[in-house]
Amino acid sequence: MPYRRSIFFVLIAVLLAVSQTPAQLPMEPIRDSGQSVTGAFEGWYPNPDGSFNILVGYMNRNGKEALDIPAGPNNKIEPGNPDQGQPTHFLPRRQWGVFTITVPKDFGKKKLTWTITANGQTTSIPLNLNPLWIVEPLKESGIGNTPPTVKFQPDGKAAQGPPVGIAATFTAKASDPLPLDVWVNDDGVVPPERGALGARGGGAGRATVFWSKYRGPGTVIFASPRPTVNPADGKASTTAKFSAPGEYFLRVQSNDASGEGGGGFQCCWTNAHVKVTVSPSTSAQP
Repeated sequence: MPYRRSIFFVLIAVLLAVSQTPAQLPMEPIRDSGQSVTGAFEGWYPNPDGSFNILVGYMNRNGKEALDIPAGPNNKIEPGNPDQGQPTHFLPRRQWGVFTITVPKDFGKKKLTWTITANGQTTSIPLNLNPLWIVEPLKESGIGNTPPTVKFQPDGKAAQGPPVGIAATFTAKASDPLPLDVWVNDDGVVPPERGALGARGGGAGRATVFWSKYRGPGTVIFASPRPTVNPADGKASTTAKFSAPGEYFLRVQSNDASGEGGGGFQCCWTNAHVKVTVSPSTSAQP
């Protein structure tokens, strides 16, 4: 298992190194702004119906600058429709398992290319079904660890693992707080390499929750982007305010003891996308 993990890190490093834009040197201090954004091909896994999900994240090289890049010439996936559900809001630094692209069972040796232009710098990455990149995001085979489950109602359907489709839909009014409640639970399995950090993993109250904007025309402000998870029932609550009307997508991420991106092993964390339709504020005066 350590060998597979080492190979994975090497592949990620090579992929970032061959970006089309000059990157910061490894020992150079992280710059707050002005840097590029590179997509990150994180692997693929099969679906029961014979199709495949390609798992994708990104690296925003800026330490503080979040970027909004609409789907189109500067944020496109080719061939086909340039908008294939990729993010248009890019948080600083590395973001894991942000979205999936489902490809048909006859996709074979075809490939997609995700191209991003940010701060005048363009990067492109290939997305394919190379056998070396198959991953197991729903269950880590070595110790049986599984991602936390995320529900939007106590008895609702659970989201688990990479994001596929829309997990929940909401409506809101601009500038009015939208309540966001989730219930999370984890299996409590702790990867041995986490050592003393493993005490943080497992149980309803030990999974963490992080909310962020994924797409949308305006600013989203969360009362608490990382709300506390109640250890009794796994509930985590916050609110979101939207600066402008329109259609938004939010991302809610839950990590277990394996941490961000499963420590680079693609298991075990959960990302889910929710859709929010925001109408003009009723308090606005003509």
